[in-house]
Amino acid sequence: MTEGPRGADGEVSSDLEITRSLTVPGSELVWRFSRSGGPGGQGVNTTDSRVELAVDLRTLSTLTATQRERLEARLRSRLVNGAVTVVSSETRSQLRNRKAARLRLAALLRSAMLTETRTRRPTKATKGSHRRRLESKKRRGQVKDLRRRPDL
Repeated sequence: MTEGPRGADGEVSSDLEITRSLTVPGSELVWRFSRSGGPGGQGVNTTDSRVELAVDLRTLSTLTATQRERLEARLRSRLVNGAVTVVSSETRSQLRNRKAARLRLAALLRSAMLTETRTRRPTKATKGSHRRRLESKKRRGQVKDLRRRPDL
């Protein structure tokens, strides 16, 4: 069985698949590595395990104009100079943090790409359903009345 070219993070492709129709080329992903904060033992001061993954939406070649507008509108609060960035520093392994950052960025872009769901149009209950609801309430009230202590 043959596999495609492996990326720097060991995955089969360095491209980041967002949806079936949208893939971010690996050459347009910007990686930054730094030291994670917090406790970590002997390797904490020598290992750059914290990962930042960024993609510039303004220059992303695979986006259509409408996709770019939608992403920029929905991710406006997360954009810094047109780029969206995710950070991963959960594990002590840079490789696992790279995979986590890829998954996080793909999920973020995928959720921003989704079209909005239609808003619910309020409907009016039918006369029959209204009548049946009131009849069942009356029956239930009568059952409860029968449980009461009889008046002397």
